[in-house]
Amino acid sequence: MKPVRAAARAMLGAIFVVSGARIVLNPDSKVAAAKRVTDRVGPMIEKVDPRLPSEARALVRLKAASDVAAGLLLATGRFTRPSAAVLAAGLVPTTIAGHPFWTFPEPERTQHETHFLKNVALLGGLLLAAVDTQGKPGLRYRTSHALGRSQRSVSRAVERSQRSARRTVRTARREARIAARSAVAARRLPG
Repeated sequence: MKPVRAAARAMLGAIFVVSGARIVLNPDSKVAAAKRVTDRVGPMIEKVDPRLPSEARALVRLKAASDVAAGLLLATGRFTRPSAAVLAAGLVPTTIAGHPFWTFPEPERTQHETHFLKNVALLGGLLLAAVDTQGKPGLRYRTSHALGRSQRSVSRAVERSQRSARRTVRTARREARIAARSAVAARRLPG
């Protein structure tokens, strides 16, 4: 399964590396489409920190650079889950800004709808990559099962100590009866 995962990650990351590199070199090709989203997001970014870029061209270039970096990480198998999550988060506004098929007349509508659905499929693949634990149990599974194992271990230890305490009590009673019989027998003996 490992070669399949590696190939799938490389194929999935490749589209982001190639398209991201093209956009980093020529961001103006996407600025007009990005304005649909950046005009709404820009004021929010300025409120958070005025030093952050909020103009459409800078945001397009920044998003493209993050696509290249995260795509390379995903394709090479490094930090696959976080890089897939970054790519998935960036794909949503890209899809909305770049392919609003509902706003186009019929000849163009079909083409944009196809690209929209392709991006939705890519999003699905990225979400799978973001939650893929590569066949190993995830942290949530390991912690919940570790807790269950420790509770069972404590229960077994308590049961063992209770059995041991009951055995000790039975042994002490038996020895006390034997000692009492020995004392009674010693008194009966003439001395």
